[in-house]
Amino acid sequence: MSTLRNKVQLIGNLGNKPEIITLESGKKLAKFSLATNENYKNAQGEKVTDTQWHNIVAWNKTAEIIEKFLEKGNEVAIEGKLTSRSYETKEGEKRYITEIVCNELLMLGGK
Repeated sequence: MSTLRNKVQLIGNLGNKPEIITLESGKKLAKFSLATNENYKNAQGEKVTDTQWHNIVAWNKTAEIIEKFLEKGNEVAIEGKLTSRSYETKEGEKRYITEIVCNELLMLGGK
């Protein structure tokens, strides 16, 4: 059970074309947003869709696969870990971001 301590599994659709960054070291980084939808009925019996957006990052071989095959709207299943970090803007404001670092990717749906 120790492998369940920080594990995230999501199935959703890419919200944009993945941003691919090649670092000076030659490592590749892929960044994209993933939308997951949950449907339920409200108190009035109306169907409601709740969309959550998740920031995904992937490194190296996974990033190369993402660069070659994924486009906006593609449905994927990802597995990874939840990470949080902070950074400072040019104006000196501290910002916080939570991301999922993807270590496994499964492309779903047909062409």
